[in-house]
Amino acid sequence: MPFRFVHTADIHLDSPLRSLSLRNAELADLVGDATRRALIRIVDLCLEEQVDALIIAGDLYDGDQTSMKTARFLATQMQRLHEAGIAVFKIRGNHDALSRITQELVLPPSVKVFGGRAEAVELTTGGIDVAIHGLSFSKPQAPESLLPKYRPPTPGAVNIGIMHTSLAGASGHDLYAPCSLVDLHGTGFAYWALGHIHQRTHHAGERTVIMPGMPQGRDINEAGEKTVSLVTIGDDGSVRVEERLTSLAQFARLTVDITGANDWRSVVEHIGTALEQERQRTRSDHLVVRLRLVGRTPLAWTIRRDRDLLQAEAEQRGERTGRTWIEKLELAVDVPADETRAASGSDPILELSVLMREEVMTAHGFREDVREMVQSLLDDLPPESRRFAGSDPAAFDRFLDDLIRDGGEDLMARLAADGGAR
Repeated sequence: MPFRFVHTADIHLDSPLRSLSLRNAELADLVGDATRRALIRIVDLCLEEQVDALIIAGDLYDGDQTSMKTARFLATQMQRLHEAGIAVFKIRGNHDALSRITQELVLPPSVKVFGGRAEAVELTTGGIDVAIHGLSFSKPQAPESLLPKYRPPTPGAVNIGIMHTSLAGASGHDLYAPCSLVDLHGTGFAYWALGHIHQRTHHAGERTVIMPGMPQGRDINEAGEKTVSLVTIGDDGSVRVEERLTSLAQFARLTVDITGANDWRSVVEHIGTALEQERQRTRSDHLVVRLRLVGRTPLAWTIRRDRDLLQAEAEQRGERTGRTWIEKLELAVDVPADETRAASGSDPILELSVLMREEVMTAHGFREDVREMVQSLLDDLPPESRRFAGSDPAAFDRFLDDLIRDGGEDLMARLAADGGAR
């Protein structure tokens, strides 16, 4: 009989909403409860597949949590696995190290939480000897590789390692317990169950090394369907990995080209068709869309002026499509180039628009003034609320570009509306 387990990580149980717009209370409730629903789905999968174990490679929690509701919910799910005879092997990640629940919650005896010293748990199931190796973060920071601290592979056993690591580094993630893939493949472990990076990756090589990503995204920066790994270790030591869907709500960026749309109804129809196609491609129960309109249309300034109305239209089309939500509407639309050239000499608003684009918004002094103003506002916000402006200097520069461009276009749209143009 094979040895079978589910591998997950980075559940961030009961983590708060981040960039999600709170204008829709029903949507906020949906995503706010999604991490719990994802854990329930993981436990359900373990029970349905009758696996031998669940492996959680760190960040089950989301920081300094003290909620007893979270504790009771987690204990209930772990008890379901315990009653079914399914073991749980868990390490602490950088977020777990901050959580008080980590220190205080009493879990069933079938749940093994690895400590700050490397351990190897040996078991035999179905005639297969298995050694599961783990090491937890004892502090929120781990600037050096933890790999040298792991025990060597147990001879004659299938060795499985659990590690929370940023590997060589990833965009949007701080460096934690860095290590190289070459070293992981060279350890002699049959499977490395990793955690920390929220995007799923199967690192090819001599051994099976998988970062499963998180089982449920929480905002648009964690877009795409989310999954866990169902792993089967055969009698011959072979490793087979199946990806299983867990996300209740799936975030997606959807770009819609409305070039040539000459009336409001046509714009709405473009949006509706795109939403229906994206919904058909989405396996998760709910689709949460950041909608971006691009292209050239005579309605460009009308769309900018009446952005709220268009978002309401898009939300209605999402409701008609079914379980489809609009998280935000972004605009990158402009009037046709030939109309701009033809009217720029006679229409003072269009002439001002060209002047702003070509001279004002590109001026170094103007950009630096905007940068200073935005940075001052960010400094007054708590760290967890600054994410919208980018997580690194390059992303912050892109945010400034968008802010300057969109601000200028919105101003022109208002002037055009007040002056009776388009």
